Formats: sequence, structure tokens, C-alpha cells
Amino acid sequence: MATDLKDYREEKPRFVLRLLWCVINATLFRVLIGVKLHVLRNSLLRLFGAKLPNRAMIYPSCKIFAPWNLEVGLYAAIGPNTELYNKGKITIGENTVISQGSFLCTASHDISKSLLPLQVNPIVIEDRVWVAADAYIGPGVTIGAGAVVGARAAVFKDVEAWHVVGGNPAKFIKTREFDASASDDT
Repeated sequence: MATDLKDYREEKPRFVLRLLWCVINATLFRVLIGVKLHVLRNSLLRLFGAKLPNRAMIYPSCKIFAPWNLEVGLYAAIGPNTELYNKGKITIGENTVISQGSFLCTASHDISKSLLPLQVNPIVIEDRVWVAADAYIGPGVTIGAGAVVGARAAVFKDVEAWHVVGGNPAKFIKTREFDASASDDT
């Protein structure tokens, strides 16, 4: 079945703001390198509508689509070369780590319709979560508190609190438990 896309239109809210942010994210944001300069990066993000404390760490190589759709908790870290395609809201909880190369994507297309219209669904990552390197988190996913998403996992469904998942698609591996005899000082 052939589809004529001449009538397809996708809304572009805040188009000028998005263009301005795109330039800043690719230039000024990236050159503010260093631990002490994270406060300036966070200030830039807040200037564009992000909600985050100064004690959150967003690496300069992080690519963020729409800061106004980003909320980050205290002591959270978003690692190098991560990408937040946040056409919808992304909420990242306190003490959470999004490791290098991870991709969080809030938008997809409705494959049941011939014009493949855009669908946007928020991502919620709760407190004390670790999303390991190169993981993919899809639209509408909630990662429960204390969960771990393994390296290169692809998450398309919610992850329960304190569960460890991995693979493509991500599957339950085990429940996260702490070693009571181990010290956090090592």
C-alpha cells in the first residue's frame, strides 16, 4: 500500500528556541569542560527551562534535544556521549547515573497508521538507578528505584524497583541486593 506523505505535518513547538539551543549545545555547552564548570552548564540548561540542581553532573558531550523537557535530581550524573531525545519529558531521580553512550528516547512513530505520526511518551527514571553504558531506554518507560539496566540493554517496558535487567530486549536477571558486610568506603 503506497502512502502519499505530502499531507504529513509534524508540529514544531518552540522551533526558534530549539534552534538556539542546538547551537549552544553543540558549541558553548561542549567547551565548558571540567568539574567546576558543571555549574555553568547547569545554569545554561536552566536558562532553557531544565529543572536541575547545581549538584547534578551533566557531562559536556551530552546531547540534549529539549532542555525544557528535562528534570534531574540531586547528585544525578548524565555521562559522556549520552543522548537525551526528549521531545517528551525525561525525569531522572536523585543519586542516579546514566552512563556513557546511553540513549534515552521519548518519541517514536505509530506504525498502525499509514502516515506514521509521531508519538511522544515520557521517560521516568527513579532514584538510585544505574543505566549502564550504551543502554537504550524507549518511550513511556519507567525505571523503578534502585534498578540497574545492564550495558547495551534495550529497555522497551517498565523495570521494577531493585531489579537488574539486561539484553535486547531487556529481561530480568536478578534482584539487586546489597552485601551487608561490605563497606561503602572501599
